[in-house]
Order: sequence, then structure tokens, then C-alpha cells
Amino acid sequence: MTNPERPRTVGELKSSGYKVLPVRDELRKNLISKIREGEDLFPGVFGYEETVIPHIVNAILAGQDIIFLGERGQAKSRIIRSLTSLLDDEIPVLQGCEIPEDPYDPITQQGRDLVAEQGDNAPIEWLPRDRRYGEKLATPDITIADLIGEVDPIKVAEGRYLSDELTIHYGLIPRTNRGIFCINELPDLAERIQVGLLNIMEERDVQIRGYRIRMPLDVFVVASANPEDYTNRGRIITPLKDRYGAQVRTHYPARIEHEIDIMEAEHHPVPADFNVIVPAYMKEIIAEISRLARRSPDVNQRSGVSVRASIANYESMLANALRRAIVTGEDVVVPRVSDLPYVVPTLAGKVEFETVEDGREDQIIDKLIQGAVVAVFNRVYNLGELELVVNRFKAGTAAEVGDMVPSAQYAELATQVEGLKAAVQKVNADATPAETAAAVEFIFEGLHLNKRLNKDRVGGRTQYRG
Repeated sequence: MTNPERPRTVGELKSSGYKVLPVRDELRKNLISKIREGEDLFPGVFGYEETVIPHIVNAILAGQDIIFLGERGQAKSRIIRSLTSLLDDEIPVLQGCEIPEDPYDPITQQGRDLVAEQGDNAPIEWLPRDRRYGEKLATPDITIADLIGEVDPIKVAEGRYLSDELTIHYGLIPRTNRGIFCINELPDLAERIQVGLLNIMEERDVQIRGYRIRMPLDVFVVASANPEDYTNRGRIITPLKDRYGAQVRTHYPARIEHEIDIMEAEHHPVPADFNVIVPAYMKEIIAEISRLARRSPDVNQRSGVSVRASIANYESMLANALRRAIVTGEDVVVPRVSDLPYVVPTLAGKVEFETVEDGREDQIIDKLIQGAVVAVFNRVYNLGELELVVNRFKAGTAAEVGDMVPSAQYAELATQVEGLKAAVQKVNADATPAETAAAVEFIFEGLHLNKRLNKDRVGGRTQYRG
């Protein structure tokens, strides 16, 4: 319906034949439609097509509330917020009510009084889907008033009795009636608040200041939690845990391509007046750093290594490449191996280390970076095809590189060292001097980490020799 055609009263809504669906049925209906039309259910979410998404789909088809279990940076909040795309564009609600009310069957005294007084002339308004989502981060200081409601002292002062339902000021969950409500980090809710949440989800009633209110809310409840808090520490009351129909376990990207897809989709772009070219091997190195960190005994695995670490590292690498382009007057931004040290402060702020001596954090990150470089290098090259380059260095050649060395100097180097130009061409890096520079550094560092070249720090630059 276009706006002028939309019903504006309960009577007009009845005449139009509109049927109010419970929110779970609405989600199921729109999900089925999207599946049949081949639409992407969760745009921007990568690597969950065969693992997480089928479980979410089944839970919605079954009409079950969902709790997402996973470490930080596993797209739990993104998925939960994108569930609103399965809601109708707009739905009718009674106008002037404190919570979104079904025009045919209001659940609060305010809504029932409005319909009783005005009947079919009771006004309605149309609520868009983005206003049908509520979210709260669980903290120990959350109260029943925040989630469910509380007696409003102003209404009492106006002469209402405490036993009158109209004295209640409703909390976040009732205000999300006919929508989706999310509680992030559910285990951080105090047990007495969990009991109140349990009553709302199952018994559909709640006691506020000793006054029991029947509240048959129509709310699809989702939650997120860290698996350790949810399962090991016993911080969820058993009845509440039992009320969630589906427990969906998220995970970090299983394939490096998925991590790269997320990095490319989420990073803050470089200004448009620069031509940015990121070699595939540099993207792989950034993704590999995070993957190695997730297996490192020096990194606290209980806190996890978020995909946000990969995104931030990618941005830091690009930032230094941009700085080089500005300083050297180049208009092409191509990150190199010499830009990787600039991800150290970024990664240090994204991970938690096991007990280590002061100052060792940088060494651990350097080791992760070296491990990522050599892993990607050995996937791209075999040492046999670079024997000419190694022999040239054994004969006395030395090469100096650095993050602020102009790209043109590398182009000259590629033609002087026998076998180097062919190696550069293998990664299609001879299109511009900046791409050649990146490939040369990648090859030199890979050979060094494979113990075929020596490496020295000379001032702010690096020298490779035989």
C-alpha cells in the first residue's frame, strides 16, 4: 500500500482485510519468501553459509528464541541486527499507546481502554521495521525497571493507585512488543533479573512492586553470550537456559578467503584521490597473522582474536602505505612487507596475552608477523625457482629496502638481480613500480625467513645480503 491508501483507523484496517501475524509467523513468512527468491539472508556475513546460517534458518522456521554463543568478533551482533530484514516493512499499531499494540487485540489497560472508548474509530499508525528492534547490553546493575518496567511515581502523585496497571512505566522489552529484542552478554544479568526475563518469556507475566501484571508480549527474544560464561561458570539459571529453543554456535572464519572478504568489506577506505592496489599476498599475510594468533600459546584463547583485529591491522598497513605515497609524491598506494611493523600497536590493543614479561608483547607479535609472511611466501613460491636470486646475493649483491624508499628504486633492483624480475612477474606485480616494490620486499623477506638471505637493520632501513 502507498501511504495515502493505508488505513488510519481500526475500522479501516478491518475493512482492508489486514491480518495481524505473531512476530514469529511474520519472520517465518518473510524468511520463506527470501529463500524462494534466492536472496542473501545475511549480507556482509562471510563463512557461515554451511555452518551457522542453516541453524538460524531452522530456528526461525521452528519459531524458537535463539541464543548465539561465540567469542568476540564473530558477527553475532551483526546477524542479530540483520534479523530485522525478515520483518514486514511496516505494521499497524494503536496510536498513542506506550507500547506497540495490536489494533485488534491490545494487551495493556491503556490500549484496551482506547479501543473500548473509540471502537473502530480508534486511530492507528504504521511502525517501520527499524523501530521494532530493541537491544540491551547486560551489565550487573541492570534492574527489572530497565527491562520490564517500574511504578511511575508521577502517575501515583496524580492520584492513581499502586494496584492500577496504568501507573506502570514500561521497560525495554514491553516497548519492543511485536518486534525483536536482544540481550547482549546474557550471563552478566543478575539471577533475579534472569528470573524476571524467564517469566516474561514463558509465563508471560511479571510482578512489579508486588503487583502482578499479565503481559502476553509478542516478542522474539535473542541473546548473545561467550561460551565460557554460558557453559562453564554456571552463570545462567537453568530454567532460563531451557527456554531458549536454539543455541547457535558461531566461529571464526574457517577459510582464509572468508577472513579476507571481511577485511575488504569492513575496513575504512583510503581517500579516493589515491589509487589503492593491495596485492593478494599482502591480504593473505594480514589474515594469516590473526589465524596464527588464534593458535598461539602466548595469546589468551579464552578471550579470542576478533576479526576486528584483522580489519584494524589491514587499516594500519594501508595507512603506512598511504603515508609513504604522500611523502614520496606517488599516487599509487601499495602496501609492502616493510609496512607490517606498523600493525604491532594495533594488534597489541586487540588481543590479550598470557602472562609474559614486560616488553615481550612486541616480540610475540613480531613472531606472528614473521610466521604469517613465511607461510604465505611458501604457498606462493618454492625455493628452487628462486635459486638464481639467492646465488646473486651469494656473489656479493646487497639490497637496501625500507618503508619510505621510493618505488622507483625497487624497479631498478628488479632488473639488476638475476632471476628477480621473473619472480616478480609470478605474482603479476610488474604493472607499476609500487607493485614491483611490494613484490621485491616479499621475496627478500621470504628468502630471509627461509634462511637463504641474511638481514640487517641499517638506520631506518633493512639490508639483505648473502
